[in-house]
Amino acid sequence: MAPRLCSISAAARRLLGGPGSGPRDVVAVAVARFYSKDNEGSWFRSLFVHKVDPRKDAHSTLLSKKETSNLYKIQFHNVKPECLDAYNSLTEAVLPKLHLDEDYPCSLVGNWNTWYGEQDQAVHLWRFSGGYPALMDCMNKLKNNKEYLEFRKERSQMLLSRRNQLLLEFSFWNEPQPRAGPNIYELRTYKLKPGTMIEWGNNWARAIKYRQENQEAVGGFFSQIGELYVVHHLWAYKDLQSREETRNAAWRKRGWDENVYYTVPLVRHMESRIMIPLKISPLQ
Repeated sequence: MAPRLCSISAAARRLLGGPGSGPRDVVAVAVARFYSKDNEGSWFRSLFVHKVDPRKDAHSTLLSKKETSNLYKIQFHNVKPECLDAYNSLTEAVLPKLHLDEDYPCSLVGNWNTWYGEQDQAVHLWRFSGGYPALMDCMNKLKNNKEYLEFRKERSQMLLSRRNQLLLEFSFWNEPQPRAGPNIYELRTYKLKPGTMIEWGNNWARAIKYRQENQEAVGGFFSQIGELYVVHHLWAYKDLQSREETRNAAWRKRGWDENVYYTVPLVRHMESRIMIPLKISPLQ
């Protein structure tokens, strides 16, 4: 630590007006001590941390998994309040057939109703094994699937609005896998400033290790089509009390506060949904 302390002290002296043995040096030494091993997570460290180098590659190439060609689709359906039960029953009757049909290169990852957040909302997460070709293959086959077309017609009468996004998964997050319940799920959505996705990924690639002890990290995704510069983090907890305890525990780990410090300025808007799985959801 001695070289670091000496360099920081010298930098502090320059900021304070040059070398000497007067009050300025006393302050410089105090600053250097403040920036000791016990205080590396402090705000002062931010003055000496380098910025992320600019890259010419597309962020989708730099941040997504290379070993898989999975494409994800997330759907948000705002349901008429009086129709939510009927919507859930209809969904549970039809969607598992697509999930189980080997002729369709798509699978259900999770299906939920929002508990806290936007009410009377259903959220569906699909995986397309094979990327965009798999997505187009499914779309073309569904055009001739009479049961699915009837399902969409009946479903449309129950909806107030719907929207979707195509997503890629971050390379450093877990691959979403079926899990036994009961659990609640939190979908945290971040709308970033354009041009900051690489910086977000660089910070979270280091920070995700602080959120693995309770197996709460389910998946992390970023948008490719739809609203852009949107990140979704999906977490699982036993209940709301477990969520609070797990999140508080992260703040006691050296380095987690630094991740928050550097990523908060990248965010334009953020939203949290607490969701309850439907019966058909592989994530229970």
